[in-house]
Amino acid sequence: MLNDLPIRKIIHVDMDAFYASVEQMDNPELKGKPIAVGGGGKRGVISAASYEARKFGVKSAMSGRLAEKLCPELIFVRPRFERYKEISNRVRKIFFDYTDLVEPLSLDEAYLDVTENKIGLPSATLIAKKIRQRIYEEVGLTASAGISINKFIAKVASDYNKPNGQKTVNPEDVLKFLEDLDIRKFYGVGKVTAEKMYQKGIFTGNDLKAKSLEYLDENFGKSGRYYYYIVRGIHNSEVKPNRIRKSLAAERTFSENLSSEVFMLEKLDHIAEEVSRRLEKSKVAGKTITLKIKYSDFTLQTRSKTLPYFVSDKSIILETSKELLYQEKLNNSVRLLGISLSNLNTDKNKSSKPNIEDKKSVSVQLRFEF
Repeated sequence: MLNDLPIRKIIHVDMDAFYASVEQMDNPELKGKPIAVGGGGKRGVISAASYEARKFGVKSAMSGRLAEKLCPELIFVRPRFERYKEISNRVRKIFFDYTDLVEPLSLDEAYLDVTENKIGLPSATLIAKKIRQRIYEEVGLTASAGISINKFIAKVASDYNKPNGQKTVNPEDVLKFLEDLDIRKFYGVGKVTAEKMYQKGIFTGNDLKAKSLEYLDENFGKSGRYYYYIVRGIHNSEVKPNRIRKSLAAERTFSENLSSEVFMLEKLDHIAEEVSRRLEKSKVAGKTITLKIKYSDFTLQTRSKTLPYFVSDKSIILETSKELLYQEKLNNSVRLLGISLSNLNTDKNKSSKPNIEDKKSVSVQLRFEF
């Protein structure tokens, strides 16, 4: 099946513990120490952890309290997102010296299509090495990279030799690489799905590959088809330089749990104002407003409403969010509220999804230099 696929040279570059590494670079006293960006205070949540902290089990999205229990010597650092954005822009400038086909996923990672590149180098592996070396020399940080024939495999490979390493999966090695891979390493298979797969005897890519499309559709819904094709190395999504934003959001975690909707109105006002400010800055508007509620027992609930017109005005966002808040009774006291807008007016082609099944293209050349 791979012999009918389009062949590309894709690099996925992923900065190593980006936020934490920036803090350690800017403050030498933090080097070699376990640090967490964010997570301070009684209810704080960690945005990033240094590798020294990760050895103790500290990771992003973990509560600061739990992280401190795991690592009593943990140092909490206030996040500086403007600084991270500044460093991210410097890294991206390096990318553009090699190709204009750069698709940022976040501040700390991006896809690059170097099938045809600006320096005329046929080896994507060597280009990745050059990029990583320049990031280290010019920015002062390390990055890891994955190199392969499509975005999915490159993304998985970039995590293979972290930190400060890279992994190339050549065309002839793709199927073996995926067959041997632990199912938890598949990009797009989350913790809950991995547990479900384990229960059904799916532990590796080879186990997944043994399941029919019908079986995966029946047991994993719309994601079943995705799993069926990626384990066969089929993922034809192109690197998109102008990635369209799908949603915009803001949220707040409270220092004390809130038990009444009345106490939440002031918080919603601030969140709606922040969302409106971000919409204005990005020059977008949206139709679908979603209220996110995280309860004190950490269960999550979302309530949405789609308006017949695009909005970015704070007052409309706030009134709709209030309506959603009062839509039904709260299940418990609340620790977090968030508001997001989706169905944005940037979404010009909603039906356009990554094509993982289109196999009409040139054949793979096994001697293709990577």
